Amino acid sequence: MTAVGPQAPGAPGSPDPETLGGHAARQLLRLGEIAGLSGADSKVYARTLVEALGPVAQRPLDLPPPSHSFLSDDHTPVEFSLSCEPGAAPVLRVLLEPGAGAGNLAEEGRTGLRVLREMGRRWGFATDRLDELADLFFPSSPEGPLALWCALELRPGGVPKVKAYLNPAASGERRAAKTVRKALKRLGYREAFDALPEGDRHLFFALDLGDWAEPRVKVYLAHHDLSAAEACTLSRMDGGPGRAEIEEFFRIAAGPDNDVDAVGLGGGAGAGAGEGAGGGGEPRLVRRPVQTCHAFTDTGNALPSGFTLYIPVRDYARHDGEALDRATALLGHYGIDPAPVLRASAAVTSRRPEDGVGLVAYLGLAHQQGRQPRVMTYLSSEAYEVRPPTAALPAVPLSAAALSTVSLPAAAVTGG
Repeated sequence: MTAVGPQAPGAPGSPDPETLGGHAARQLLRLGEIAGLSGADSKVYARTLVEALGPVAQRPLDLPPPSHSFLSDDHTPVEFSLSCEPGAAPVLRVLLEPGAGAGNLAEEGRTGLRVLREMGRRWGFATDRLDELADLFFPSSPEGPLALWCALELRPGGVPKVKAYLNPAASGERRAAKTVRKALKRLGYREAFDALPEGDRHLFFALDLGDWAEPRVKVYLAHHDLSAAEACTLSRMDGGPGRAEIEEFFRIAAGPDNDVDAVGLGGGAGAGAGEGAGGGGEPRLVRRPVQTCHAFTDTGNALPSGFTLYIPVRDYARHDGEALDRATALLGHYGIDPAPVLRASAAVTSRRPEDGVGLVAYLGLAHQQGRQPRVMTYLSSEAYEVRPPTAALPAVPLSAAALSTVSLPAAAVTGG
């Protein structure tokens, strides 16, 4: 990756705005202003994003997506997020798939590794921990929905914090848990796997690379048909969120009980607020699963030092106006000004929030030892398609086959 100057889209040598790279770079420039980044830093980061995407950045938007990227519902290989905490400026992050369009998972993995190593040389960080795990996550014939994602946390100064997201199911879904266990042990977290809660699927294995005060190793899990009460049992960190806090986050992000019928939190068309999926006694999120992230920083402590809960609000709201209302309520609950998030949604798209659903992909609540709780809002790039609003969502769980074709994180994944 070559060094870049402070060029903006539209300047000589920069991507055409009607290409994937131009679309995403333009969004990043607008979001950088909202996050308090200087114009020069935002331009450097926009160029970095375009370079990391590689040849697909020059792909015209009137062509189909370069691949069936698992990162977003419309297969755009880019997602943005804002991480907010009281009394501080929001932190802008971008998640991308550097191997999108490479043709197969093996080549996507090689491309992603090359991009991360180039970033390491450019910004002076090592990728040795990632290299230690290559045989586990980059087999010769990989399986699963992704090979490697890269997240950039955009800081003043033009040098981001970098995170890598790997696929535990690269050697097969049945071996995903074993892969996670081996990876944790290899990095020195010998007892960490046994500290994880039960989950329905191991989604991601993530590493902080570069200039982090306490680099984390993170494990992401999916939880199908989850209720608020069950969500309260998933944190394993000392000093993590209590039951009341998780229940309140769950209620705000997923929607109030009197919206159960409309947004399909459980039951059937005539279900009451206390009738969950399968008659479980309380509302459950029966479509896209809830996610959790469990972060480890101390190899001498078996327990995680961080816990994040993600609600896929895009599958439990009629339209993005509703999703933004929930984001506003959640931010206000933590004493955080919602204005940057509302401005960010307008910076990403010119459409009205009520005219689609999925712009706000996830809402997340993150706890990390030594930090205030953070609220995270994930914004889809929507380069290719806008999901129409839903008048009333059917209360029918996704089948296992359907779940294999939809995006489960990108939450998520920039956060935690």
